[in-house]
Amino acid sequence: MTASADVLERLTHRFPSLLVDTVAEHEPGKRLVALKNVTVNEDFFQGHFPHKPLMPAVLMIEALTQAATLLLAPSSSACVQLRGVDNAKFRKHVIPGDQLRLVVSRGASRGPLVKVVSSAEVDGQAVMEATLLLAISDRRPKSSVATRIDPDARVHPNAVVGDGTSIGPFAVIGPDVRIGRNCKIGASSVIEGHTTIGDGTEVFPYASIGLAPQDLKYKGEPTRLDVGAGNIFREFVTVHRGTEGGGGVTRIGDRNLFMNYVHVAHDCHVGSNTIFGPHATLGGHVLISDFVNVSAGSAVHQFCRVGSYAFIGGYSVITKDALPYGRTVGSRPARVFGLNLIGLKRRGFSDDTLRKLRAAYRYLTQSKLNTTQAVAKIASDDSLRCAEVNNLVDFIRTAQRGVILRRSTKKAEDAEE
Repeated sequence: MTASADVLERLTHRFPSLLVDTVAEHEPGKRLVALKNVTVNEDFFQGHFPHKPLMPAVLMIEALTQAATLLLAPSSSACVQLRGVDNAKFRKHVIPGDQLRLVVSRGASRGPLVKVVSSAEVDGQAVMEATLLLAISDRRPKSSVATRIDPDARVHPNAVVGDGTSIGPFAVIGPDVRIGRNCKIGASSVIEGHTTIGDGTEVFPYASIGLAPQDLKYKGEPTRLDVGAGNIFREFVTVHRGTEGGGGVTRIGDRNLFMNYVHVAHDCHVGSNTIFGPHATLGGHVLISDFVNVSAGSAVHQFCRVGSYAFIGGYSVITKDALPYGRTVGSRPARVFGLNLIGLKRRGFSDDTLRKLRAAYRYLTQSKLNTTQAVAKIASDDSLRCAEVNNLVDFIRTAQRGVILRRSTKKAEDAEE
């Protein structure tokens, strides 16, 4: 007998399409009995029918097919497909509260095609029976056909390279690297360490991804770099994996653009849809939220945060948290230049939301209130209630290094406008 949980793992189905709850009996390759508890909470009862719930006959066939998949699939990599149904007979309605006993037995086979004799029972009474015709194949694609690896590239045999990915000459891919589908890895780039690269990511020549962190406390422990889908790493970008003391993971979301010479240090967490200009630098443990734009030559000090939809001007130095939705520019020190209006309008923010954010920024940068008083005033003003203002207030309240609130000089602000 094989444990029920192990057998159920062979199914790719999950709620709400999973129609097998447990395996009661199992003779590998011969016979299997599975159970399905039919409850009134099933999604299909809402339309079949609202005043008289009945389990559709096609779903009883699907439940038997899933049970047959558990019987026939030797592992989770096998794919079992229904090709035909013969001699189907439905004898009794199945309603909420019933427990379906699904019985499937392997019959004759020819090549990949197998016949399965199946039946369903409730309380010992047959509710349906049918002969299923199923085809067994290997689910895994032949990656060697679609993957293009230059003969001069050095790809470790233990590395995993997804279908449709191309790797250029003299690229180096380490043994613990996992690269998704349809990626492009440029010539002479290096991807090392326990690094995962999401689908559709492009790494340009001479980029260095997943190498050891520049932290003297790092002693070679197995830390990670997790990169999402659709990212672009241009020439000479460097991204380091995490450290044990910083959580062990450097994490990058989806659809980010890192222009040439950008550096992302250990244990940084970068959101999605961000843009980093050339030579932008993140110190260790930096948190960059979604839709942030960090301009060329700017540096963010370690342990700092940059809030969502923020704009960091060129060659700025961020030594405290940079406010969400704002423009922060400068180095001696960095100053706030109001809302990132251009960016927010491009992202489709409504006029009402922009009005509330501007009012909140006035409390923070133009009133004579200190930060604590300004935040309390914003939080108590019912006319400013919206998700974005709430996010702004929470961001300030949770700051560990303080936030950049120094207002720009009038001359600089006029020039910026």
